[in-house]
Amino acid sequence: MKPARVALLAAFAAAILVLLPAAARPSAPEAGGGTRAALRIEIDGAIGPATARAVKEGLEAAVARQAEIVILRLNTPGGLVASMREILVDILASRIPVIGYVAPSGAHAASAGTYILYATHIAAMAPGTNIGAATPIELGPPIPGLPGGGKREEAPKEAAPDAGIAKATNDAVALIRSLAELRGRNADWGEKAVREAASLSANAALEAHAIDLVARDEAELTDRIDGRTVEVAGGETRTLATRGIAVEAYDPGWLIRLLSVITDPNIAVLLMLVGVYGLLFEVMSPGLIAPGVIGTICLLLGFYALNLLPIDYAGLALMLIGLTFLAIEIFNPTVVLGLGGLVAFLLGTAMLLRVEAPGFTLSWSIVGAVAILVFGLSAFTARALWRIRKRPSPVGGDAMLGMPAEVIDWRGGEGHVFAHGERWQARGAEAFNPGETVEVSAIDGLSLSVRRPVGHDAERDGELP
Repeated sequence: MKPARVALLAAFAAAILVLLPAAARPSAPEAGGGTRAALRIEIDGAIGPATARAVKEGLEAAVARQAEIVILRLNTPGGLVASMREILVDILASRIPVIGYVAPSGAHAASAGTYILYATHIAAMAPGTNIGAATPIELGPPIPGLPGGGKREEAPKEAAPDAGIAKATNDAVALIRSLAELRGRNADWGEKAVREAASLSANAALEAHAIDLVARDEAELTDRIDGRTVEVAGGETRTLATRGIAVEAYDPGWLIRLLSVITDPNIAVLLMLVGVYGLLFEVMSPGLIAPGVIGTICLLLGFYALNLLPIDYAGLALMLIGLTFLAIEIFNPTVVLGLGGLVAFLLGTAMLLRVEAPGFTLSWSIVGAVAILVFGLSAFTARALWRIRKRPSPVGGDAMLGMPAEVIDWRGGEGHVFAHGERWQARGAEAFNPGETVEVSAIDGLSLSVRRPVGHDAERDGELP
Protein backbone atom coordinates (compact mmCIF):
# COMPACT_ATOMS: atom_id res chain seq x y z
CA MET A 1 0.00 0.00 0.00
CA LYS A 2 1.31 3.44 -0.83
CA PRO A 3 2.32 5.62 2.15
CA ALA A 4 -0.25 8.25 1.18
CA ARG A 5 -3.05 5.66 1.26
CA VAL A 6 -1.92 4.35 4.66
CA ALA A 7 -1.84 7.91 6.03
CA LEU A 8 -5.32 8.57 4.65
CA LEU A 9 -6.70 5.41 6.25
CA ALA A 10 -5.02 6.27 9.56
CA ALA A 11 -6.50 9.78 9.51
CA PHE A 12 -9.95 8.36 8.70
CA ALA A 13 -9.76 5.85 11.56
CA ALA A 14 -8.58 8.57 13.95
CA ALA A 15 -11.48 10.82 12.94
CA ILE A 16 -13.91 7.96 13.64
CA LEU A 17 -12.41 7.46 17.11
CA VAL A 18 -12.78 11.18 17.86
CA LEU A 19 -16.34 11.53 16.55
CA LEU A 20 -17.83 8.25 17.78
CA PRO A 21 -18.12 9.20 21.47
CA ALA A 22 -20.41 12.10 20.64
CA ALA A 23 -22.35 10.17 18.01
CA ALA A 24 -22.83 7.10 20.19
CA ARG A 25 -23.84 8.96 23.36
CA PRO A 26 -27.45 8.07 24.12
CA SER A 27 -29.74 10.94 23.28
CA ALA A 28 -31.55 12.41 26.24
CA PRO A 29 -35.32 12.48 26.12
CA GLU A 30 -36.95 15.84 26.04
CA ALA A 31 -37.62 17.29 29.44
CA GLY A 32 -41.27 17.59 30.16
CA GLY A 33 -44.12 16.41 32.28
CA GLY A 34 -44.88 12.90 33.33
CA THR A 35 -44.06 10.74 36.33
CA ARG A 36 -40.51 10.98 37.58
CA ALA A 37 -38.51 7.81 37.82
CA ALA A 38 -35.28 6.50 39.31
CA LEU A 39 -32.40 5.81 36.94
CA ARG A 40 -30.21 2.79 37.72
CA ILE A 41 -26.51 2.91 36.73
CA GLU A 42 -24.61 -0.35 37.05
CA ILE A 43 -20.98 -0.66 38.17
CA ASP A 44 -20.39 -4.36 37.70
CA GLY A 45 -16.75 -5.41 37.59
CA ALA A 46 -13.46 -3.55 37.76
CA ILE A 47 -13.62 0.25 37.75
CA GLY A 48 -11.83 1.77 34.79
CA PRO A 49 -12.13 4.50 32.15
CA ALA A 50 -15.27 2.93 30.65
CA THR A 51 -16.93 2.83 34.09
CA ALA A 52 -16.12 6.49 34.75
CA ARG A 53 -17.56 7.51 31.38
CA ALA A 54 -20.70 5.41 31.91
CA VAL A 55 -21.35 7.04 35.31
CA LYS A 56 -20.76 10.53 33.95
CA GLU A 57 -23.09 10.06 30.98
CA GLY A 58 -25.63 8.29 33.19
CA LEU A 59 -25.77 11.26 35.56
CA GLU A 60 -26.17 13.60 32.57
CA ALA A 61 -29.01 11.41 31.28
CA ALA A 62 -30.65 11.54 34.74
CA VAL A 63 -30.65 15.34 34.59
CA ALA A 64 -32.14 15.31 31.10
CA ARG A 65 -34.86 12.85 32.16
CA GLN A 66 -35.57 14.83 35.35
CA ALA A 67 -35.05 11.67 37.39
CA GLU A 68 -35.96 11.81 41.06
CA ILE A 69 -32.87 9.83 42.10
CA VAL A 70 -30.02 7.83 40.63
CA ILE A 71 -29.41 4.34 42.02
CA LEU A 72 -25.73 3.50 41.62
CA ARG A 73 -25.70 -0.28 41.89
CA LEU A 74 -22.27 -1.57 42.93
CA ASN A 75 -20.59 -4.94 42.56
CA THR A 76 -16.88 -4.29 42.14
CA PRO A 77 -13.51 -5.51 43.42
CA GLY A 78 -12.09 -1.99 42.91
CA GLY A 79 -10.07 -0.64 40.02
CA LEU A 80 -8.05 2.32 38.83
CA VAL A 81 -7.67 5.26 41.18
CA ALA A 82 -7.93 7.84 38.38
CA SER A 83 -11.29 6.43 37.27
CA MET A 84 -12.54 6.25 40.87
CA ARG A 85 -11.68 9.91 41.35
CA GLU A 86 -13.60 10.89 38.22
CA ILE A 87 -16.65 9.09 39.60
CA LEU A 88 -16.28 10.78 42.99
CA VAL A 89 -16.09 14.23 41.38
CA ASP A 90 -19.23 13.52 39.33
CA ILE A 91 -21.18 12.25 42.36
CA LEU A 92 -20.17 15.23 44.50
CA ALA A 93 -21.16 17.63 41.70
CA SER A 94 -24.52 15.93 41.08
CA ARG A 95 -27.71 17.93 41.73
CA ILE A 96 -29.70 14.68 41.65
CA PRO A 97 -29.41 12.49 44.77
CA VAL A 98 -27.23 9.46 44.16
CA ILE A 99 -28.15 6.34 46.13
CA GLY A 100 -25.30 3.85 46.46
CA TYR A 101 -26.60 0.28 46.62
CA VAL A 102 -24.34 -2.78 46.93
CA ALA A 103 -26.35 -5.56 45.32
CA PRO A 104 -27.36 -8.29 44.60
CA SER A 105 -26.68 -10.67 47.50
CA GLY A 106 -23.12 -11.94 47.15
CA ALA A 107 -21.88 -8.66 45.67
CA HIS A 108 -19.19 -6.47 47.24
CA ALA A 109 -17.86 -2.93 47.00
CA ALA A 110 -14.20 -3.37 47.80
CA SER A 111 -11.29 -0.96 47.48
CA ALA A 112 -12.40 1.88 45.16
CA GLY A 113 -16.02 0.75 45.57
CA THR A 114 -15.90 1.65 49.26
CA TYR A 115 -14.89 5.24 48.51
CA ILE A 116 -17.68 5.54 45.93
CA LEU A 117 -20.27 4.16 48.38
CA TYR A 118 -19.09 6.65 51.02
CA ALA A 119 -19.48 9.50 48.49
CA THR A 120 -23.13 8.75 47.66
CA HIS A 121 -25.92 10.74 49.34
CA ILE A 122 -27.49 7.58 50.78
CA ALA A 123 -25.55 4.32 51.16
CA ALA A 124 -27.38 0.99 51.21
CA MET A 125 -26.49 -2.67 50.97
CA ALA A 126 -28.38 -5.86 50.22
CA PRO A 127 -28.16 -8.75 52.71
CA GLY A 128 -25.17 -11.00 52.05
CA THR A 129 -22.93 -8.24 50.66
CA ASN A 130 -19.77 -6.64 52.04
CA ILE A 131 -17.63 -3.52 51.77
CA GLY A 132 -14.07 -2.56 52.78
CA ALA A 133 -10.47 -3.50 51.98
CA ALA A 134 -9.78 0.06 50.83
CA THR A 135 -5.99 0.08 51.21
CA PRO A 136 -4.64 2.34 48.43
CA ILE A 137 -1.86 1.98 45.90
CA GLU A 138 -1.90 5.59 44.76
CA LEU A 139 -4.37 8.43 45.13
CA GLY A 140 -3.61 11.55 43.11
CA PRO A 141 -4.51 15.23 43.58
CA PRO A 142 -7.16 16.56 46.03
CA ILE A 143 -10.85 16.32 45.15
CA PRO A 144 -12.75 19.64 45.21
CA GLY A 145 -15.96 19.87 47.23
CA LEU A 146 -14.79 17.91 50.27
CA PRO A 147 -14.47 19.32 53.81
CA GLY A 148 -11.08 21.02 54.06
CA GLY A 149 -10.68 20.87 50.27
CA GLY A 150 -9.59 17.26 50.46
CA LYS A 151 -6.46 18.24 52.39
CA ARG A 152 -4.18 15.32 53.14
CA GLU A 153 -2.19 14.46 56.22
CA GLU A 154 1.58 14.46 55.98
CA ALA A 155 3.46 11.22 56.24
CA PRO A 156 5.08 10.77 59.68
CA LYS A 157 8.80 11.50 59.73
CA GLU A 158 9.55 8.24 61.50
CA ALA A 159 8.13 6.38 58.48
CA ALA A 160 10.84 7.69 56.17
CA PRO A 161 11.91 4.25 54.87
CA ASP A 162 8.33 3.67 53.66
CA ALA A 163 7.52 7.29 52.92
CA GLY A 164 5.79 6.51 49.64
CA ILE A 165 3.46 3.93 51.21
CA ALA A 166 2.79 6.15 54.22
CA LYS A 167 1.97 9.12 52.01
CA ALA A 168 -0.46 7.15 49.87
CA THR A 169 -2.11 5.66 52.97
CA ASN A 170 -2.48 9.03 54.68
CA ASP A 171 -3.88 10.52 51.48
CA ALA A 172 -6.46 7.74 51.31
CA VAL A 173 -7.37 8.14 55.00
CA ALA A 174 -7.88 11.89 54.53
CA LEU A 175 -10.08 11.27 51.50
CA ILE A 176 -12.35 8.67 53.09
CA ARG A 177 -12.64 10.70 56.32
CA SER A 178 -13.62 13.76 54.25
CA LEU A 179 -16.29 11.73 52.47
CA ALA A 180 -17.52 10.37 55.82
CA GLU A 181 -17.74 13.89 57.30
CA LEU A 182 -19.59 15.14 54.24
CA ARG A 183 -22.22 12.36 54.40
CA GLY A 184 -22.32 11.85 58.19
CA ARG A 185 -20.85 8.33 58.21
CA ASN A 186 -18.37 6.50 60.40
CA ALA A 187 -15.00 8.09 59.64
CA ASP A 188 -13.10 5.89 62.12
CA TRP A 189 -14.19 2.68 60.40
CA GLY A 190 -13.38 4.24 57.03
CA GLU A 191 -9.84 4.87 58.26
CA LYS A 192 -9.65 1.29 59.51
CA ALA A 193 -10.73 0.02 56.07
CA VAL A 194 -7.81 1.95 54.58
CA ARG A 195 -5.08 1.23 57.13
CA GLU A 196 -6.02 -2.36 58.01
CA ALA A 197 -7.99 -3.42 54.90
CA ALA A 198 -10.98 -4.08 57.19
CA SER A 199 -14.25 -5.32 55.71
CA LEU A 200 -17.84 -5.38 56.97
CA SER A 201 -20.96 -7.37 56.14
CA ALA A 202 -24.19 -5.50 55.43
CA ASN A 203 -25.60 -5.74 58.97
CA ALA A 204 -22.22 -4.97 60.56
CA ALA A 205 -21.83 -1.94 58.29
CA LEU A 206 -25.27 -0.71 59.35
CA GLU A 207 -24.40 -1.13 63.07
CA ALA A 208 -21.09 0.71 62.50
CA HIS A 209 -22.95 3.57 60.76
CA ALA A 210 -20.84 3.04 57.64
CA ILE A 211 -24.09 2.83 55.62
CA ASP A 212 -27.61 4.16 56.08
CA LEU A 213 -29.78 1.08 55.55
CA VAL A 214 -30.06 -2.53 54.44
CA ALA A 215 -32.64 -3.34 51.73
CA ARG A 216 -33.45 -6.67 50.11
CA ASP A 217 -34.27 -5.19 46.71
CA GLU A 218 -34.78 -1.90 44.88
CA ALA A 219 -38.50 -1.75 45.73
CA GLU A 220 -37.71 -1.91 49.45
CA LEU A 221 -34.88 0.56 48.96
CA THR A 222 -37.05 3.20 47.28
CA ASP A 223 -39.81 2.75 49.89
CA ARG A 224 -37.42 3.14 52.83
CA ILE A 225 -35.66 6.26 51.56
CA ASP A 226 -38.97 8.01 50.81
CA GLY A 227 -39.21 11.26 52.77
CA ARG A 228 -35.49 11.44 53.61
CA THR A 229 -33.76 14.78 53.18
CA VAL A 230 -30.36 15.03 51.49
CA GLU A 231 -28.11 17.89 50.49
CA VAL A 232 -26.97 17.90 46.86
CA ALA A 233 -24.35 20.01 45.08
CA GLY A 234 -24.73 23.74 45.56
CA GLY A 235 -26.10 23.35 49.07
CA GLU A 236 -29.64 22.61 47.84
CA THR A 237 -31.75 20.43 50.15
CA ARG A 238 -33.93 17.76 48.54
CA THR A 239 -36.70 15.71 50.17
CA LEU A 240 -37.03 12.40 48.38
CA ALA A 241 -40.39 11.22 47.05
CA THR A 242 -39.59 7.67 45.98
CA ARG A 243 -42.33 5.41 47.33
CA GLY A 244 -43.49 3.13 44.51
CA ILE A 245 -41.26 4.95 41.99
CA ALA A 246 -40.40 3.15 38.74
CA VAL A 247 -36.74 2.22 38.25
CA GLU A 248 -35.30 2.50 34.73
CA ALA A 249 -31.99 0.90 33.75
CA TYR A 250 -29.45 3.13 32.01
CA ASP A 251 -27.92 1.56 28.90
CA PRO A 252 -24.43 3.02 28.37
CA GLY A 253 -24.36 1.98 24.71
CA TRP A 254 -22.01 -0.12 22.60
CA LEU A 255 -19.16 2.39 22.59
CA ILE A 256 -18.65 2.21 26.35
CA ARG A 257 -18.89 -1.59 26.20
CA LEU A 258 -16.19 -1.55 23.51
CA LEU A 259 -14.12 0.80 25.65
CA SER A 260 -14.40 -1.56 28.61
CA VAL A 261 -12.97 -4.35 26.43
CA ILE A 262 -10.07 -2.49 24.82
CA THR A 263 -8.94 -0.85 28.09
CA ASP A 264 -8.03 -4.28 29.42
CA PRO A 265 -4.20 -4.04 29.30
CA ASN A 266 -3.94 -7.52 27.78
CA ILE A 267 -6.33 -6.60 24.96
CA ALA A 268 -4.52 -3.29 24.41
CA VAL A 269 -1.17 -5.09 24.03
CA LEU A 270 -2.69 -7.61 21.61
CA LEU A 271 -4.25 -4.78 19.56
CA MET A 272 -0.87 -3.08 19.26
CA LEU A 273 0.76 -6.35 18.26
CA VAL A 274 -1.87 -7.03 15.57
CA GLY A 275 -1.49 -3.43 14.39
CA VAL A 276 2.28 -3.60 14.02
CA TYR A 277 2.24 -6.95 12.21
CA GLY A 278 -0.70 -5.92 10.02
CA LEU A 279 1.28 -2.94 8.73
CA LEU A 280 4.37 -5.14 8.40
CA PHE A 281 2.54 -7.69 6.23
CA GLU A 282 1.16 -4.84 4.11
CA VAL A 283 4.71 -3.60 3.51
CA MET A 284 5.88 -7.13 2.67
CA SER A 285 2.99 -7.74 0.25
CA PRO A 286 1.90 -4.35 -1.15
CA GLY A 287 -1.61 -4.26 -2.55
CA LEU A 288 -3.29 -6.68 -0.11
CA ILE A 289 -4.93 -3.63 1.57
CA ALA A 290 -6.73 -5.69 4.27
CA PRO A 291 -3.65 -6.15 6.54
CA GLY A 292 -2.89 -2.44 6.27
CA VAL A 293 -6.44 -1.36 7.11
CA ILE A 294 -6.83 -3.83 9.99
CA GLY A 295 -3.35 -3.05 11.29
CA THR A 296 -3.95 0.72 11.25
CA ILE A 297 -7.28 0.44 13.09
CA CYS A 298 -5.90 -1.99 15.69
CA LEU A 299 -2.81 0.16 16.28
CA LEU A 300 -4.92 3.29 16.80
CA LEU A 301 -7.30 1.44 19.14
CA GLY A 302 -4.33 0.09 21.09
CA PHE A 303 -2.78 3.55 21.48
CA TYR A 304 -6.17 5.02 22.42
CA ALA A 305 -6.67 2.36 25.13
CA LEU A 306 -3.16 2.79 26.54
CA ASN A 307 -3.65 6.55 26.61
CA LEU A 308 -6.54 6.02 29.06
CA LEU A 309 -4.52 3.71 31.33
CA PRO A 310 -1.80 4.70 33.83
CA ILE A 311 1.12 3.49 31.74
CA ASP A 312 4.86 4.03 31.90
CA TYR A 313 5.93 5.51 28.57
CA ALA A 314 9.43 4.09 28.94
CA GLY A 315 7.85 0.63 28.99
CA LEU A 316 5.75 1.47 25.92
CA ALA A 317 8.85 2.72 24.10
CA LEU A 318 10.72 -0.51 24.93
CA MET A 319 7.79 -2.56 23.60
CA LEU A 320 7.75 -0.64 20.32
CA ILE A 321 11.55 -0.86 19.99
CA GLY A 322 11.35 -4.61 20.58
CA LEU A 323 8.68 -5.05 17.90
CA THR A 324 10.76 -2.90 15.52
CA PHE A 325 13.85 -5.07 16.07
CA LEU A 326 11.81 -8.22 15.47
CA ALA A 327 10.40 -6.71 12.26
CA ILE A 328 13.93 -5.87 11.06
CA GLU A 329 14.93 -9.44 11.92
CA ILE A 330 12.41 -10.68 9.36
CA PHE A 331 14.02 -8.67 6.54
CA ASN A 332 17.62 -8.99 7.69
CA PRO A 333 18.03 -12.21 9.74
CA THR A 334 20.50 -11.81 12.61
CA VAL A 335 20.56 -13.46 16.00
CA VAL A 336 21.34 -10.22 17.86
CA LEU A 337 18.33 -8.24 16.62
CA GLY A 338 15.93 -11.11 17.26
CA LEU A 339 17.06 -11.75 20.83
CA GLY A 340 17.40 -8.03 21.56
CA GLY A 341 13.89 -7.38 20.26
CA LEU A 342 12.42 -10.18 22.37
CA VAL A 343 14.18 -8.95 25.54
CA ALA A 344 13.09 -5.34 24.89
CA PHE A 345 9.49 -6.46 24.30
CA LEU A 346 9.35 -8.47 27.55
CA LEU A 347 10.99 -5.71 29.61
CA GLY A 348 8.64 -3.11 28.14
CA THR A 349 5.62 -5.27 28.91
CA ALA A 350 6.78 -5.73 32.52
CA MET A 351 7.19 -1.95 32.91
CA LEU A 352 4.06 -0.96 30.97
CA LEU A 353 1.60 -0.36 33.83
CA ARG A 354 2.62 2.17 36.49
CA VAL A 355 0.20 0.63 38.97
CA GLU A 356 -1.77 -2.60 39.04
CA ALA A 357 -5.39 -2.67 40.20
CA PRO A 358 -8.14 -5.31 40.28
CA GLY A 359 -9.09 -6.08 36.68
CA PHE A 360 -6.17 -4.10 35.28
CA THR A 361 -3.19 -6.42 35.51
CA LEU A 362 -1.16 -7.96 32.73
CA SER A 363 -1.50 -11.72 32.48
CA TRP A 364 1.97 -13.20 32.24
CA SER A 365 0.58 -16.30 30.55
CA ILE A 366 -0.71 -14.05 27.74
CA VAL A 367 2.54 -12.06 27.64
CA GLY A 368 4.54 -15.28 27.47
CA ALA A 369 2.34 -16.73 24.72
CA VAL A 370 2.61 -13.49 22.73
CA ALA A 371 6.39 -13.42 23.16
CA ILE A 372 6.72 -17.04 21.98
CA LEU A 373 4.41 -16.35 19.03
CA VAL A 374 6.27 -13.19 18.01
CA PHE A 375 9.69 -14.78 18.32
CA GLY A 376 8.52 -17.96 16.59
CA LEU A 377 7.08 -15.99 13.67
CA SER A 378 10.27 -13.95 13.35
CA ALA A 379 12.48 -17.05 13.57
CA PHE A 380 10.37 -18.96 11.01
CA THR A 381 10.41 -16.07 8.53
CA ALA A 382 14.11 -15.43 9.06
CA ARG A 383 14.92 -19.12 8.53
CA ALA A 384 12.91 -19.22 5.30
CA LEU A 385 14.66 -16.10 3.98
CA TRP A 386 18.05 -17.46 5.01
CA ARG A 387 17.42 -20.68 3.06
CA ILE A 388 16.40 -18.71 0.00
CA ARG A 389 19.49 -16.54 0.32
CA LYS A 390 21.83 -19.55 0.54
CA ARG A 391 20.20 -21.41 -2.33
CA PRO A 392 22.00 -20.74 -5.66
CA SER A 393 19.75 -18.83 -7.99
CA PRO A 394 19.50 -20.69 -11.36
CA VAL A 395 19.85 -18.27 -14.26
CA GLY A 396 20.42 -18.67 -17.95
CA GLY A 397 20.55 -22.23 -19.31
CA ASP A 398 20.50 -23.84 -15.86
CA ALA A 399 17.05 -22.43 -15.29
CA MET A 400 15.70 -24.51 -18.21
CA LEU A 401 16.89 -27.92 -17.03
CA GLY A 402 13.88 -30.17 -16.46
CA MET A 403 11.52 -27.64 -18.02
CA PRO A 404 8.71 -29.09 -20.21
CA ALA A 405 8.77 -28.37 -23.93
CA GLU A 406 6.31 -29.07 -26.75
CA VAL A 407 7.55 -30.75 -29.94
CA ILE A 408 6.79 -28.64 -33.05
CA ASP A 409 8.39 -30.95 -35.67
CA TRP A 410 10.80 -33.87 -35.53
CA ARG A 411 12.81 -35.87 -38.06
CA GLY A 412 15.97 -37.93 -37.88
CA GLY A 413 16.77 -37.29 -34.24
CA GLU A 414 16.33 -33.52 -34.36
CA GLY A 415 13.68 -30.88 -34.82
CA HIS A 416 12.17 -27.89 -33.10
CA VAL A 417 10.46 -27.47 -29.72
CA PHE A 418 8.58 -24.67 -27.99
CA ALA A 419 9.97 -23.93 -24.52
CA HIS A 420 10.07 -20.93 -22.22
CA GLY A 421 7.90 -18.96 -24.66
CA GLU A 422 10.40 -19.41 -27.53
CA ARG A 423 11.12 -21.73 -30.49
CA TRP A 424 14.30 -23.79 -30.03
CA GLN A 425 16.36 -26.22 -32.07
CA ALA A 426 16.43 -29.58 -30.33
CA ARG A 427 18.15 -32.97 -30.54
CA GLY A 428 17.31 -36.27 -28.96
CA ALA A 429 18.06 -39.99 -29.11
CA GLU A 430 14.39 -40.89 -29.42
CA ALA A 431 11.70 -40.26 -32.01
CA PHE A 432 8.97 -37.80 -31.04
CA ASN A 433 5.68 -36.80 -32.56
CA PRO A 434 4.56 -33.18 -33.09
CA GLY A 435 2.58 -31.95 -30.09
CA GLU A 436 4.26 -34.36 -27.71
CA THR A 437 5.54 -32.98 -24.38
CA VAL A 438 9.20 -33.62 -23.59
CA GLU A 439 11.61 -32.25 -21.01
CA VAL A 440 14.89 -30.41 -21.40
CA SER A 441 17.83 -32.57 -20.30
CA ALA A 442 20.70 -30.31 -21.38
CA ILE A 443 21.51 -27.14 -23.28
CA ASP A 444 24.36 -26.62 -25.72
CA GLY A 445 24.58 -23.05 -26.97
CA LEU A 446 21.24 -22.39 -28.74
CA SER A 447 20.32 -26.06 -29.03
CA LEU A 448 18.42 -28.14 -26.49
CA SER A 449 18.77 -31.82 -25.71
CA VAL A 450 15.37 -33.29 -24.90
CA ARG A 451 13.99 -36.57 -23.62
CA ARG A 452 10.74 -38.08 -22.57
CA PRO A 453 9.78 -37.28 -18.95
CA VAL A 454 10.83 -39.94 -16.44
CA GLY A 455 8.16 -42.66 -16.10
CA HIS A 456 6.61 -41.88 -19.50
CA ASP A 457 5.47 -45.07 -21.34
CA ALA A 458 5.45 -44.16 -25.02
CA GLU A 459 4.34 -47.56 -26.20
CA ARG A 460 1.38 -47.61 -23.80
CA ASP A 461 0.31 -44.14 -24.91
CA GLY A 462 0.56 -45.10 -28.55
CA GLU A 463 2.98 -42.36 -29.38
CA LEU A 464 5.56 -44.46 -31.26
CA PRO A 465 5.05 -44.68 -35.03
